[in-house]
Amino acid sequence: MVNTKVTLSGWELDNPIIPASGTFGYGKEFAELWDINMLGSFSFKGTTREARFGNPTPRIAECSAGMINAVGLQNPGIQHVVEHELPEMKKFFHKKVVANISGFSLEEYVDCCRIMDKEDQVGIIEVNVSCPNVHGGGMAFGTSPESAAQVTRAVKEVTQKPVYIKLSPNVTDIVSVAKACEEAGADGLSLINTLLGMRIDLKKKKPVIANKMGGFSGPAIFPVALRMVFQVAQAVNIPIIGMGGVATAEDVIEMMLAGATAVQIGAQNLVDPYVCPKIIAELPSVMEKYGIQSLTDIIGGAWK
Repeated sequence: MVNTKVTLSGWELDNPIIPASGTFGYGKEFAELWDINMLGSFSFKGTTREARFGNPTPRIAECSAGMINAVGLQNPGIQHVVEHELPEMKKFFHKKVVANISGFSLEEYVDCCRIMDKEDQVGIIEVNVSCPNVHGGGMAFGTSPESAAQVTRAVKEVTQKPVYIKLSPNVTDIVSVAKACEEAGADGLSLINTLLGMRIDLKKKKPVIANKMGGFSGPAIFPVALRMVFQVAQAVNIPIIGMGGVATAEDVIEMMLAGATAVQIGAQNLVDPYVCPKIIAELPSVMEKYGIQSLTDIIGGAWK
């Protein structure tokens, strides 16, 4: 009997599968299709201090082996999430969740993390310093080691829960950003967020997306994500949640061999809403195929 359990900062998960923020909402729509309690956890929709309508439409562009989105952190604001979404979530999901937080100022990150720290349902606070499709926030904090460390230190001062910093691939050296976050007190890291991409409408001769550019995700970015997890895992001593183009149980194993302790599934949820239960069901047989008894034994196995 294989063991799929993993541990993130003292929090034991039944398996490493976590739907990524922005691709799973608050879980309700998926809970109507299958029992989402089989998940390790899930990262709910990126939350800001104030409600956001998001970017103008069109917001989505298709491309080979992936998609580009510029939704722009549309969400109802943190007070609504705490007062309505979390209590509603408790009815159909009976495990702790990952709270994804974003902001447009250091103060906003701090305020949101302070509020979310009080919620029993939250197991980890995932601080997004890497959203590529909003102006003046998100990725602006994650493109330099200094600014990423500044956010990390500030939110750690107001939280008791583990804080994982979600990193951007749109940098020259992701390792330096990761190490700066670790030194500033991060309990873990999530990587990678989307790459920056665009499409042009040939008939209109203009960008497809109103925002012009957006976050490129899907299977096409998996090798990039894998490489970055591999590099960062060798440079830090805190756990990593790996993500970026993961679509199969084999991808999960590969990501863990690169150094991830848990794995988030993003764009593939939008292609196949049953992808997570499929991966969870296939994971034991894939482990047996490759002679893996326990997932914790293979973390970083490609370089250790």
